[in-house]
Amino acid sequence: MAAPLALLAMLVELAIGYPERIVKLAGHPVTWIGRLIAWLDVRLNDPAKSAAERRRAGLMALLLLLLVVGMAAFLLEKTLLLLPFGLLFAAVAASTLIAQRSLYTHVAAVADALETGTIEEARTAVSQIVGRDTAPLDESAIARAAIESLAENFSDGVVAPVFWIGLTGLTGGAVYKAINTADSMIGHRSERYEDFGRAAAKLDDAVNLPGSRLSGVLLVCAAGLTGGASAPRAWRTMCRDAAKHASPNAGYPEAAMAGALGVALGGPRAYAGSQVQGPWLGDGRRDAAAKDIRAALRLYATADALLIAAVAIVAAITATM
Repeated sequence: MAAPLALLAMLVELAIGYPERIVKLAGHPVTWIGRLIAWLDVRLNDPAKSAAERRRAGLMALLLLLLVVGMAAFLLEKTLLLLPFGLLFAAVAASTLIAQRSLYTHVAAVADALETGTIEEARTAVSQIVGRDTAPLDESAIARAAIESLAENFSDGVVAPVFWIGLTGLTGGAVYKAINTADSMIGHRSERYEDFGRAAAKLDDAVNLPGSRLSGVLLVCAAGLTGGASAPRAWRTMCRDAAKHASPNAGYPEAAMAGALGVALGGPRAYAGSQVQGPWLGDGRRDAAAKDIRAALRLYATADALLIAAVAIVAAITATM
């Protein structure tokens, strides 16, 4: 049942996304999870405590988060599956955990701004999908940032949730999304979260491991089917450069994307005014532009289609067992 659920969820999200009307009316599951994380942060993350105590508090917060989200998703899934056409209703719920459509839309908006708008409009558009400082970015840096975000979010916004939904159903997908959201909110290294967010960051690294490798392979395969991209170069670059990335997972899709397109991604960037000397992934050109974002989006669309096909095959096989 899990593989057909994942397939239907992908198709639903691709067709309708998450309507803005519902966002305004009821919010989004990720925002609900975020509010719970923020509540736990305020009540359990005491700066006056020792590092060991804050690590234990962070672990407790993570366990409470997963318990609440897991139980809520489990009860919802079981209830929906009892209804007529329950699998479809469950798929609609699961589709909220996947970001195929919204990822494409947000990245395409950056290309639109670079092609027909101003540099300030492009910086504003890219600021919606990256955490780095965008004020100093020129056209090339904006384009690279958009492509990097597309590659990384293909992994943790599409492939990973589909993987966990396909393996463990709506419940597993919701638990994955809770872990991923916790890492984005409290898992980064800062004075406040160095200890409190340690458990969230470590668990996020673990649950994203299969999705990141799979997303890299999908991008390599997609490069072989996309005009102007190179599958052999994508594979070589991923094998050579993925481990250079500070993240144990993000380097795989980013390096594969860089190699496929013949561009260099990564490099120096700034966060909250602090310069980070990141490594370069790929040995291609660094002067990226809107046309490279368009090429990346074509590659992404092909990789996503391959993912849908793969899930459909698994669903068909499991249906006959």
